[in-house]
Amino acid sequence: MKLGDVSIMTDGTKVVFYFVSENRVDFRSLVKELASDLRTRIEMRQIGARSEAQKIGGIGCCGRELCCTTFLQKFCPVTVKMTKEQGLPLDPEKISGVCGRLMCCLAYEYETYVELKKGLPKVGKKIQTPQGEGKIKHINIVSKKISVELEDGIFYEMKTEDYKPDMLIKKK
Repeated sequence: MKLGDVSIMTDGTKVVFYFVSENRVDFRSLVKELASDLRTRIEMRQIGARSEAQKIGGIGCCGRELCCTTFLQKFCPVTVKMTKEQGLPLDPEKISGVCGRLMCCLAYEYETYVELKKGLPKVGKKIQTPQGEGKIKHINIVSKKISVELEDGIFYEMKTEDYKPDMLIKKK
């Protein structure tokens, strides 16, 4: 068990201990002992790692205050699929928040990435560019660029708005 936070009601009638634990813990004897020592009602609340980070606060890898502390109202599921869709490396150190879970921002940025990728080809597809035939190696949604490796090994970069579906080379 790891104690995360303690709240004391203003009138002193109750003390709430917030803790993080991997397993369910039986605190009945501890609660009785604390209640007799503190002469008040005791409540033990198990919280998750995200809730702990929200209560404690901190700075994320982006340099801003944690999303869960500032504006996120509730936690939603975050998946590795969201990471892949956004073109991020599957390195746990780079996609994990201070709570040790996948970063919450992956969830609320996911829909934007899906929307921006609509109508764009997938990485690995062959397309016809003004410079010749090539294979798509990378699509950067943020900078709006498509990186294409031409048949001669030279890389050609084009803007996403310059891509047209008729540029796609269909398999014969």
